[in-house]
Amino acid sequence: MTVNAIGAAAALSRLDGWRAAEARDAIVKEYRFPSFNEAFAFMCRVALYAERHDHHPEWFNVYNRVEVTLTTHDSGGVTDKDVALAHFMDQIAEHFRD
Repeated sequence: MTVNAIGAAAALSRLDGWRAAEARDAIVKEYRFPSFNEAFAFMCRVALYAERHDHHPEWFNVYNRVEVTLTTHDSGGVTDKDVALAHFMDQIAEHFRD
């Protein structure tokens, strides 16, 4: 099922700490954790959510850092599905703060 794109600007107005991606309709955030274990645990929690909702992030992990890019490929841009996933990620990341 295709979801209508709302665009990065609309999504960013509902999120904290996210930014627009360059050269495409997507949103980006970098998370930093105390260690690799916390970064990996964060990714595992997000992966379970993403699989349940059939909406998977693009991400890159090095040690304690996870950079995430969200866009809904089927819709050609940012949708409410991305906003929901971003909110979930922000909520989970709070559990790993020092």
